[in-house]
Amino acid sequence: MLEEFKKFALRGNVVDLAVGVIIGVAFGAIVTSLVEDIIMPIIGAATGGLDFSNYYLPLSSAVQDGASYADAKKQGAVVGYGQFITVALNFLLVAWVLFFVIRGMNKLKRQEDAKTDVPQAPEIPADVKLLSEIRDLLATGQATGAAGIKPVRGP
Repeated sequence: MLEEFKKFALRGNVVDLAVGVIIGVAFGAIVTSLVEDIIMPIIGAATGGLDFSNYYLPLSSAVQDGASYADAKKQGAVVGYGQFITVALNFLLVAWVLFFVIRGMNKLKRQEDAKTDVPQAPEIPADVKLLSEIRDLLATGQATGAAGIKPVRGP
């Protein structure tokens, strides 16, 4: 059983998948940072510093008015719809950025494929080649029959 697991774990597909996951996590961190540290501050500045993350609906009377969302959660039950809106916007922005990244990568791949895809003429079957050679010999008058007689051309 241990030998079978070792064979499975070291199979090429599993290793490739592991590398893909690791690179994906690192790339995800880059895209998240791009959204949170560059794009969201620009959006915040454009909307006058609008921050949805502190919008909530208190479900408990122990929650004080004007408390931040984190403090309100400590005081009692709250519905954090603003945090949900913030996370949903972050998701949409991350998806949008990834769309453009993947779109650019696909465009580069298509250009690279266009450079390497040189159309090749289909290979001619051997019998067709032979018939073509016979036709060419007959056309130039170099072919002789079985008895060494040249074929007669029509009138």
